[in-house]
Amino acid sequence: MILPILEYPDKRLRTVAKPVKKINDAVNKLIKDMFDTMYNAPGIGLAATQVNSHQRIIVIDVSENQNDPISLINPEIIDKSGEIESEEGCLSVPSYYENVKRANNIRVKSLDQNGDTVQTNASGVLAICIQHEIDHLDGILFVDHLSKLKQKRLKKKTKKIKTTIT
Repeated sequence: MILPILEYPDKRLRTVAKPVKKINDAVNKLIKDMFDTMYNAPGIGLAATQVNSHQRIIVIDVSENQNDPISLINPEIIDKSGEIESEEGCLSVPSYYENVKRANNIRVKSLDQNGDTVQTNASGVLAICIQHEIDHLDGILFVDHLSKLKQKRLKKKTKKIKTTIT
């Protein structure tokens, strides 16, 4: 099922997600729906917060053919190194792209859909995507990494677009 994606500046995007206590059918259905929503958008990552479900769940697929889905439940970065700056976009901030600095290499501890603890090493685009989605779970948007001037311009642009639509 395709879920509606919250868009900036919706205040619900600032909600800090709660850890998943039990992995059950509802959690697995949410993950499936998040993949459907992400692929439909189209995007390479989606956090549960973006679909107004405030649980610590992210889905990612950075493969060209959309055939390498990764779901992380209660993800936590336990190590990071290096720095990379690259252009980011966000399904919750449509048609807006800016350069953001992030760690180039990360190690993430999370649960898989069976409830088993897994550790994932990631670098490059995958590392960037995981950090971007974990930020969402913490109520942080990629635009928060930008200068105050760029944030102000984006808010003004967003208000103008919303006014034009209504």
